[in-house]
Amino acid sequence: MKLHHLLLAVLITAIWGINFSVIKLGLSSVEPFTLAGIRFTLCALPLLLFIKKPDVPWRYIISYGLVFGIGLWGLVNLGIRTGLSAGIASLLLQFSAFFTLLLGRLVLKESLSRYQIAGFMIACGGLLSIVFITDGSVTFSGMLLVLAGAIAWSIANIINKKAGTRQVFAFLVWSSAFAPVPLFLLDWLANGTRGYISLVSHMDARAVLSVLFQVYPNTLFGYWVWNSLLKQYPVSTVAPLSLLVPVFGILGSMVIVGETLSPVKILALLLIISGLVVGLYGRRLTHFFAELRTG
Repeated sequence: MKLHHLLLAVLITAIWGINFSVIKLGLSSVEPFTLAGIRFTLCALPLLLFIKKPDVPWRYIISYGLVFGIGLWGLVNLGIRTGLSAGIASLLLQFSAFFTLLLGRLVLKESLSRYQIAGFMIACGGLLSIVFITDGSVTFSGMLLVLAGAIAWSIANIINKKAGTRQVFAFLVWSSAFAPVPLFLLDWLANGTRGYISLVSHMDARAVLSVLFQVYPNTLFGYWVWNSLLKQYPVSTVAPLSLLVPVFGILGSMVIVGETLSPVKILALLLIISGLVVGLYGRRLTHFFAELRTG
């Protein structure tokens, strides 16, 4: 990978990691579902008026928008709102990689290797260690919500794979249009008109910057660049860099919202990232070291 492309990929992982802290800032004055609804409204409009519908069936566009918008980011926002730290949220969301493998086994009949099973078990050790964090940055309900969001992300990945579109940016923009109305409706069901009244009275510069960051650098720019890199380089070259997301997530949470980094959090980070490395790249690494020994 060329150096400027590598730096660009690292920049995207940093943006994605920091985004969790940016969400937490926005949630200080905006309700979780409303924050996600505004985000996806701006992801769709006004670009929807200028970008042609991707050449895939409506069922994929609609289902992806609902699962990605509500199931993923609606639940992640809600999980962070319950008190889960931004850094831990960014770490737990990485379980989507394993959930995608499991769903691929169930839906696409893809086999699971011993490396994937071993990696999942190692990562579960990291998940278990998170339970023992007692500094107030972890809530059980928040963990469950973000893990549910990780499952939703894996479902979205399966939908995207079955859609098979190469018009990635158009697919993202058009699918985003189907998330806002259900998200705003969920907020109304949960809070009545209180959420919208507080939105008018409490919307401040911090919340505005949070929304703008989520829409433009994080979603539209980030996914566009990432998928452009995937078109230029093998997945095996680009995908491993996503392991930097929780690293930047925890560092960003320390700097932006003052999260403390305890030994237990470091252990959880190491176990989950190690599990991802073993599960996703174990076979390739085994072959690499075997060639080194024989070479």
